[in-house]
Amino acid sequence: MFDFETWVDRCGHDSMSADRLKNDLWQLPVGNPKPGFDPIPLWLADMNFATAPCVIEVIKKRLDHPIFGYFAPSAKYYEAIKKWQKDSFGVTDLSEQNIGYQNGVLGGVTSALSVLTDRGGAVLVHSPIYSGFLTQLKRNGYEIVLSDLVVDEAGVWRMDFADMERKIQQYKIHTLLFCSPHNPTGRVWSREELERLSDLCEKYDIYVICDEIWADFSLFGNRHIPLQTVSLALRERTMAFYSPSKTFNLAGIVGAYHIVYNQRLMDRLSWQSCTSHYNDMNVLTMHALIGAYSEQGRIWLDELKQVLEENITYTTHFIHQNFEGIRLVKPQGTFVMLLECSQWCQKHGVAIEEVLLRGVEAGVIWRDGKAFNVPCGIRMNVGIPFAKIKEVCDRLLKYVFI
Repeated sequence: MFDFETWVDRCGHDSMSADRLKNDLWQLPVGNPKPGFDPIPLWLADMNFATAPCVIEVIKKRLDHPIFGYFAPSAKYYEAIKKWQKDSFGVTDLSEQNIGYQNGVLGGVTSALSVLTDRGGAVLVHSPIYSGFLTQLKRNGYEIVLSDLVVDEAGVWRMDFADMERKIQQYKIHTLLFCSPHNPTGRVWSREELERLSDLCEKYDIYVICDEIWADFSLFGNRHIPLQTVSLALRERTMAFYSPSKTFNLAGIVGAYHIVYNQRLMDRLSWQSCTSHYNDMNVLTMHALIGAYSEQGRIWLDELKQVLEENITYTTHFIHQNFEGIRLVKPQGTFVMLLECSQWCQKHGVAIEEVLLRGVEAGVIWRDGKAFNVPCGIRMNVGIPFAKIKEVCDRLLKYVFI
């Protein structure tokens, strides 16, 4: 029904990913494609799919009205969020008073950190770590305490609860920065794991900042469980952040929202977010969300998820079959994949920097794993048409892992 097969050339159209534009958050990939290799940008987590037609239609309709003066979020905006949360995740008790606007999830996370801990305070976060977390924690002067995720015998990324507990005690931690589903591993956490996390938070008086921007991308029958629905303790201790931007490829329009049930935390977060007056919503952001969080948006998303599942399955199988020594745990969600390359690099006597450069020179513009605290790793985005996925894999075989 929708077109997920056409490759959209984004060069020259305000695309940080395609044009590799300098920015203050993400380090650019090193090198350039050699002659004869068209670039396939996989280094940032935005897809090469046109957004849902229903989003464009709603924005066009608003553009037909020629005045864009001061405004406030409409009732339709809040109703769209409540319905999406209910239909997607079974959240039935969400009210307008629990919802607040953020210019972006990362900005909201940064404001939430200011609510929960002083500069210099210790914050627990899992590694591999989302690069944006790492950047903002460093910029704002927090002590970063990493707890490594581990791959179990079944090949599943897991939290190491014993390690988390030791570090909570050692560093006297009261703030956890959590990613659900997890970027960059693609792990969709189970209820059992989240219940254990709840027990730990209650035992040690931990408050949680939860980035749930990937919530809509639970794949292969996995189901995202909003952290605040796991227990009463987490409902009161969690500030959660969502956005349609990842789901509907709207990062350039900018806009996210937080859900907070604890009134004291909600008041403090709202105040912290507005002190610099940066946190005002764009009217087109509001209409984009209303268009995205609609029945047509859901139909589009369901079809997109089938495409992503095919892309992930093909890429995982191809890498497992052809590149011995590359560890790739098949993601349960998201559209990013994490390749751990240390065994391959050691066996072939090739540094990870050389592997990264080979990829870029062959037009595979991917991301250095060091940004995610994976010293010999690579993150790549598979939110592209399937024909391009096959082309990427072919180039890796012929020009990179050789």
